[in-house]
Amino acid sequence: MTLARKRMASPVGELSLVASETGLEAILWRNDDPKRVRLGPVVDRDDHPLLLETERQLADYFAGNRRSFELNLDPSGTPFQRGLWKALAAIPFGETRSYGQLAAELGNPKAVRAVGAANGRNPISIVVPCHRVIGVSGDLTGFAGGLEAKAFLLKLEARSVGAGERRAA
Repeated sequence: MTLARKRMASPVGELSLVASETGLEAILWRNDDPKRVRLGPVVDRDDHPLLLETERQLADYFAGNRRSFELNLDPSGTPFQRGLWKALAAIPFGETRSYGQLAAELGNPKAVRAVGAANGRNPISIVVPCHRVIGVSGDLTGFAGGLEAKAFLLKLEARSVGAGERRAA
């Protein structure tokens, strides 16, 4: 099966949006390690409807106008990885979790390293918010897009949450 790809400029650098016939399969960084997320054959399709919608929703997110995404997702992974990615998607906008918290949430508090490895293989960056996972001490830890991009995304969400609270007051 050939996948469709559309490249998009963003405040965190160029992103490659990749879709299968059934959903969004990946959002990859410009210098992403090709071994991190393995994909089949890819063809550029700037007119692909799902990729155009993904680009629109990401633009809204970067503008501070979107807190969640409404896209069909089709990530490839093991059952454990898919379970972790589902847990990542449940982390509320503007909040963070530690690897240990996620391991406990998945029912195996000793699986911190497995959680870290599965988090690192998350193929749908930003939409499945692996950037919301931090070290137990609150430090920013590994991120496929780089720690600068991770810090940018967390600050973007913190500003949006603060702005929403100010508007509601």
